[in-house]
Amino acid sequence: MAIIELYTSPLCGYCHAAKRLLDAKGATFLEVDLSKSPERRSEMQARSNGRHTVPQIFIDDLHIGGCDELYAMDRSGKLAAMLAS
Repeated sequence: MAIIELYTSPLCGYCHAAKRLLDAKGATFLEVDLSKSPERRSEMQARSNGRHTVPQIFIDDLHIGGCDELYAMDRSGKLAAMLAS
């Protein structure tokens, strides 16, 4: 099973949309809520090549991007393949 990590914020609609998609796929994920752990923002930025918006999504330590990229992967069929690995 793939290891999925999301950096999120509770007021972010895109974060909620990304989590809904992953839930619909039956995927489990580790969520890092930056409002509760603001010290981890620098970690997120380092891992995502400087991106500072949420969500930032990683699957098996590969940076996927944000919600739009996650949905694009789903439409192309790439997400299902990644989640199966």
